[in-house]
Amino acid sequence: MSAAQNVMASEPQQVQWHYVCETNDLVTNSGVCALVDSQQVAIFSLKINGETQVFAISNYDPIGKANVLYRGLLGSIGGAPVVASPLYKEHYFLETGLCKEHDDVSVTAYAVKVEGEKVFVGV
Repeated sequence: MSAAQNVMASEPQQVQWHYVCETNDLVTNSGVCALVDSQQVAIFSLKINGETQVFAISNYDPIGKANVLYRGLLGSIGGAPVVASPLYKEHYFLETGLCKEHDDVSVTAYAVKVEGEKVFVGV
């Protein structure tokens, strides 16, 4: 992982960074859940083209109405990384939070940065 890697849909103007874990707390091609500023956030570590990238989206599945997205199956659609909800299998794009199956449904995609071994999520 690079020293200061940023992965996000679009970084808000006034992002507040929250330390969530160390990179060795993450399992490649899997998700974990963290409480960030009173919100459950699903954090995913993926190996893409030989490089580890970290993504963060809301853990709340708006279709299944439960905090479960960190437990979803990871994959890609058209080369873009997605997570399939473990409940009804809708696919959420990790970079944007948009739902593939429903144009009017999305989850929040959070800014992520990695500094050294520390992972931060911006809200």
